Amino acid sequence: MRAAAVQLNSTDEYDRNLEVAERLVRGAAAEGAELVVLPEKWTVLGPPEAIRSSAEPLDGPALTAAAGWARELGIHLVAGSVPEIVPNQEKLANTSVMFGPDGKQRAVYRKIHMFDVEVGDVEYRESEIEEAGDQIAVGEAGGAMVGLTICYDLRFPELYRILTMRGARVITVPSAFTERTGRDHWEVLIRARAIEDQVFVIAAGQIGFAPPHYRSYGRSMIVDAWGVVLAQAPDTECFVSADLDFTIQNEMRNSLPSLRNRRPDAYRWPEEGADDSVRASAAEPATPAGAP
Repeated sequence: MRAAAVQLNSTDEYDRNLEVAERLVRGAAAEGAELVVLPEKWTVLGPPEAIRSSAEPLDGPALTAAAGWARELGIHLVAGSVPEIVPNQEKLANTSVMFGPDGKQRAVYRKIHMFDVEVGDVEYRESEIEEAGDQIAVGEAGGAMVGLTICYDLRFPELYRILTMRGARVITVPSAFTERTGRDHWEVLIRARAIEDQVFVIAAGQIGFAPPHYRSYGRSMIVDAWGVVLAQAPDTECFVSADLDFTIQNEMRNSLPSLRNRRPDAYRWPEEGADDSVRASAAEPATPAGAP
């Protein structure tokens, strides 16, 4: 299977974002991609008011357009993520949808881990306008199971292991990874998830500046089950593609059977209250070098 990761510099200009996304999806398909992945918030990346005003239900204009591209081009398309209006829910969801070559939904995933962090002097509070999801999602693409994740999920290996145990051979990571953290963490985390779960990872990212303070790292990439980077994007809007060889993936899993060598009976989560100790240690001031 040939796969492609689309890299965008989405801003709060909705129409422009869709135009560029369509052009790059068509370009990837023209070069033989059968599975194409768009980045997180590909329809709009901007201040909360822009996110809210561009939100739509699953049958809204952007996802309807994406379904049409998939159907016309005969591809599987993971439509990155969009701010979704969810029935009977006050807050939005950050939602990734995979469409099949028939234009029908194959999987819907609402981001589980909210990006509520401080990076340098910038504070991010995704949960202020978006509600965390609680359902893991996989869908079938060309005979292979594809697991869906979004950006910050990359830091939570439990999710990737469960997707793998549910049969995922490929995991997608539409992202808007910050430039500050991306320099040190982006490639390391992607390759780690690929190696430990022996899966292909397709990470499609945002690149560049978007208002009010977003600066995304880019470097979209496709990594194989050995952790080898098969393709990596330059610092511009573009797509990169690579062939996913499932026969080689099977050989890797057979020769280094770490998934079969798991010991679930020996793995026990800490007792209730352990999270409190983690939070407490995170709040303690760092001990100066040389101090006891």
